[in-house]
Amino acid sequence: MPIDTRDLRGSDPVGASCRRVVHPDAWRSPGREGAVSGRLGRVGDVRDLRSAASVRRRDARAVDRELVVEAGRTAPRAARHWVMRTIAEAGIGGASNQVIELLTGELVSNAVVHGPEAAQIRIQLHIDGQDVRVGVRDTGGGTPTVGHPEPTAPSGRGLALVEALSSDWGTQLHDDGKTVWFEVRGDE
Repeated sequence: MPIDTRDLRGSDPVGASCRRVVHPDAWRSPGREGAVSGRLGRVGDVRDLRSAASVRRRDARAVDRELVVEAGRTAPRAARHWVMRTIAEAGIGGASNQVIELLTGELVSNAVVHGPEAAQIRIQLHIDGQDVRVGVRDTGGGTPTVGHPEPTAPSGRGLALVEALSSDWGTQLHDDGKTVWFEVRGDE
């Protein structure tokens, strides 16, 4: 049986970044033409080349989006998934994508815990090249501050994570609440 290799460039968003797919049975015959092994990974694996920095920079495009969720248990998860998908579609992947997902979840969790029940939370997303800014707006009062909880405390580390992992962050006060935002720059 010939080895099934197909050129996938341009066929779909994932395939656009892949070179080829190698038939999973190719490993069974080591002398078989086209068998792939070694540092490329297991035979049959498809390598996603979108993680290369040069590809991400070239493919990233400016995006301004907003999501509105109701303050509740599922709000942080919904916001994380939405942000993760949106920035991936804009060409941002790898560690930046994961950091942005984590920090978004932290800010939305804070808005749920410290804001009014069943209120609306707005997640604003701005992408410019590899730079991403996320703002979480709620109608709660007060100004968030970075906490330094005891090691055994069950909570209170969210803003410390935002401070440590973001390029910049801050709070903007409004008449009807506040926006807590962070930025992650792609060159850092």
